[in-house]
Amino acid sequence: MKKIYYLKTCDTCVKILKEMDTSEYVLQEIKTTPITVKQLDELFEMTKSYEVLFSRRAKKYQQMDLKNQTLTEKDYRQLILDEYTFLKRPVIINNTEVYVGNTKKRVDNI
Repeated sequence: MKKIYYLKTCDTCVKILKEMDTSEYVLQEIKTTPITVKQLDELFEMTKSYEVLFSRRAKKYQQMDLKNQTLTEKDYRQLILDEYTFLKRPVIINNTEVYVGNTKKRVDNI
């Protein structure tokens, strides 16, 4: 399976998508089509961590004062399901490999 979870209002996501051939990928814009429980659990199976999928850059992270809380994997999972901005983006599934986030090294690997 080849799939990309992204946010169309994220300039970095848009830039990454423009730089790669996405013709073989299923694109899912997470604001208009939120990630499902099943999809998130499939990502967990690939990454072995909800925390890896969690974005601390989201504005709500500061607004909810989450940095001063001790979060569990269960908490990360629920926060991602409750608020699409908590999913680190883009998430690119390339068959058996998954790339989460937009660091330069990760983008170059794709």
